[in-house]
Amino acid sequence: MAAFARFLALRFAAAMATMLLVSLIVFSLMELVPGNCAERYIAYKATQGFVVTDADIRAEEVRMGLDRPYLVRWIDWITGVFFRFELGESCLWRVDVGQLIGDKLLISLALAGGALVLTYLVSVPVGIASAALRGGWLDGGLRILSYLGLALPNFLLALAIMLASTIWFGDTLTGLFSEDFRDAPWSWARFANFLSNAWLPILILGWSAMAIQIQTVRALMSDEQGKLYVTAARARGLSGWRLLMRYPARHALGPVVNSVGFDLNRIFNDLPIVAAVLILTEAGALLLEALARSNDQQLAGAIILSMTLAIVALNFVTDVILAVIDPRIRKGFFA
Repeated sequence: MAAFARFLALRFAAAMATMLLVSLIVFSLMELVPGNCAERYIAYKATQGFVVTDADIRAEEVRMGLDRPYLVRWIDWITGVFFRFELGESCLWRVDVGQLIGDKLLISLALAGGALVLTYLVSVPVGIASAALRGGWLDGGLRILSYLGLALPNFLLALAIMLASTIWFGDTLTGLFSEDFRDAPWSWARFANFLSNAWLPILILGWSAMAIQIQTVRALMSDEQGKLYVTAARARGLSGWRLLMRYPARHALGPVVNSVGFDLNRIFNDLPIVAAVLILTEAGALLLEALARSNDQQLAGAIILSMTLAIVALNFVTDVILAVIDPRIRKGFFA
């Protein structure tokens, strides 16, 4: 029990160190953007017909704390995130970032989480079946399908489905809400409407991840099936799915569980492009807006940090699950 507690403490410390390093990198990139938030905001006000001076810019810099040293501002930003749950103030909108990304970030996490669940619900049984039926026509068909998932980009799949739906049904399948629920407060009816529209982005986001995991599970299972302990179990009379699930699958799926965080990262990377194609109102689309149009580095940094936090947290959870399932993980950690 003490060893497991030390394992958890060290994994948690590693996760926190990762978050601190990522926050420093994100904050540094925000600082490298030409022009600070005060200058950008004053320039925006000037386009609205306001007369601004250098004194106005200096006053805004003082108000935002931009006159303080770099490290002091980074420490204030990261402590605000972790201890006060404050993501800072948007450069252009002059409101708390949390108000801008609150619902959108939850929607992004729901889409990414749904795609992640779909990925493993499909890839694990399909990969096991493909390994069990090696060389047959079903194995060949599953492999072709997975290769197609690797070759066809998510955004191209989205465009193909939208085009087919428009031609056959007259519906582009874009957006996450019907017009009646787009600006409505959250309710069971709005949640049901969200689910009725979210299936397509979830399917598209999970497309390539499913293809990779099918290949991964098949390769791991194929490798485990040829080992002596499986041969010994078969000699004792075990066969079929009982043999597969009790022995090779149990050992083969460890690396698959460990790759959950990597798949979430892949899905998050695809999210902004898919959001742009399907016209989704979520954090990925807002991130593209902040990076490519408004150049709002505070907003972009907060979204990137929030998504990174989700990935790091999921990696920590998968590490704990692996340590519970396989004691060799935590024992090897202290070897």
